Amino acid sequence: MTTPRNSQPFLSLHTAVVLLVAFVIGVVMGTLAVLADAPVAGAVAVGLTSAGTAVPVLCKLIR
Repeated sequence: MTTPRNSQPFLSLHTAVVLLVAFVIGVVMGTLAVLADAPVAGAVAVGLTSAGTAVPVLCKLIR
């Protein structure tokens, strides 16, 4: 299997870093919600919401 020499990456470095940091923020917030005795479904909702709202902010902050 050979790869083309001029192939574009699937994600740019900027996109990969933004999504990785948003994922970490979501996991941390979900874990904190579980530790605060929130139900698991609520913690998942907190994690998804915080990760989703972090993406646009991180897009503007990370350049």
